[in-house]
This record gives sequence, structure tokens and C-alpha cells, in this order.
Amino acid sequence: MTPGEFAAHLGEQYSEHKFSLDELNEECVLLPLEIVPQCFEFLRDDDATQMDYFDFSTCVDRPPDRLDLVYSMYSTVHKHRAQFKVILDRHNAAVPSVSHLWENANWNEREIYDLYGVFFPGHKDLRRLMMPDDWEGHPLRKDYAHPNLVVRPD
Repeated sequence: MTPGEFAAHLGEQYSEHKFSLDELNEECVLLPLEIVPQCFEFLRDDDATQMDYFDFSTCVDRPPDRLDLVYSMYSTVHKHRAQFKVILDRHNAAVPSVSHLWENANWNEREIYDLYGVFFPGHKDLRRLMMPDDWEGHPLRKDYAHPNLVVRPD
């Protein structure tokens, strides 16, 4: 399936929602935030898609107001790969967990939580993965200022 075919297939299943290709990356299908887990469960279980392998998820900080959460999946049955994007409010970044659908999403969500500050309601063990528990802030956000960093004037 092509990205456009994935968007059309999701549109048939969830006709009350709009699915389109991302303007920044036409290989990426935009998903509505409110139905993320349902979309992924459908994509995993539907005979036409069978997205049975969760490659990874990552985040892109787009200041001043946006975070893009990107998911990459693969079907070992149909041999097609797809990327999906959810646009989040940077100041209230939360998206339902999909770790109950694919076990390896657990670690990806913890990493994104730790480094970007995205919350994953429904995650069974959402805690820091890379930074110490007492660390303040999320170091991959573009406005993050390390407490020990000294900026030298040019």
C-alpha cells in the first residue's frame, strides 16, 4: 500500500475523521489524535494492512507550539511499510499509549516521554528511561537549557 492508500483505507473505516498526507513529508499519513489507539489496532488487525511489526516511534520538536509524533510500522505479511504522524500541542503534549498493541512501543514511549516530555496515558510504566529520576526538563526540546551549560559570546 502507498501512503495515499493507507489514508483512504483509514478514511473508509473512520469516515467521521479526515486522513491526509503530511505537507512536510508526503510519505507520512496524518492521524487524528483522538483515535490514535483505535487506528493502530485497526491497522494491526485488518486483513488488508496487517501492520504486525512496530518499527519505532520518535518525536520532532517544532517550536513554538507543536510536537510531531511519528510512528513507523511494517507488515511482515504484505511487505509494506508506513509512517504515521500525530501533531501535538507542545504545551500539553499527550497521546494515548499504543504499548498494549506492540510490546516494543513501551521503550519508545518511555524515551519520548523522557527526552521530549510527551505523556502517554494508559502506559503501564511511564517513567524516565535515559535521564536520572530527579532530572528537570526534557533535553531534546529545542528550548531546553542545560543547567550547567555556559554559553560563550562570539
